[in-house]
Amino acid sequence: MPTFILKINNQKRNVEVDEDTPLLWVLRDHLNLLGTKYGCGIGQCGACTVHIDGVATRSCLLQVQFTQDVEITTIEGLSEKGEHPVQIAWKEIDVPQCGYCQAGQIMTASAFLNKNPKPNTSEIRNAMHGNICRCASYNSIEEAVKVAADKLNF
Repeated sequence: MPTFILKINNQKRNVEVDEDTPLLWVLRDHLNLLGTKYGCGIGQCGACTVHIDGVATRSCLLQVQFTQDVEITTIEGLSEKGEHPVQIAWKEIDVPQCGYCQAGQIMTASAFLNKNPKPNTSEIRNAMHGNICRCASYNSIEEAVKVAADKLNF
């Protein structure tokens, strides 16, 4: 079995897994980074979203063999103490209900705001539309992204 050296949350980590193992399972099963969730396994729900070189990416679809020379950021690495503006906005707006999708939502929102720090409502909806929330917290999520954008632009 090959060994892969991955840069995750600013740390180099060695994992010994099959090359076609999805990054999601490497994170959860081999590195005990449990914030990234399994939702659908086909890249449709967004629960497994991480950043790959700053881009929101579905980790259930990305094989570990393609992750050696990239910077991987999980929800655990977004902010050491949960102080990222998106995380703060999520708390202020009280977005989570069941909370299952929230890590993926936050990772999508933070990558989006890094590219577009002053979005309008339509841009927020378009950026977040690929993340499913079974509790239907979409209005709160949209409001939290607006609040986070204000915090980033303060």
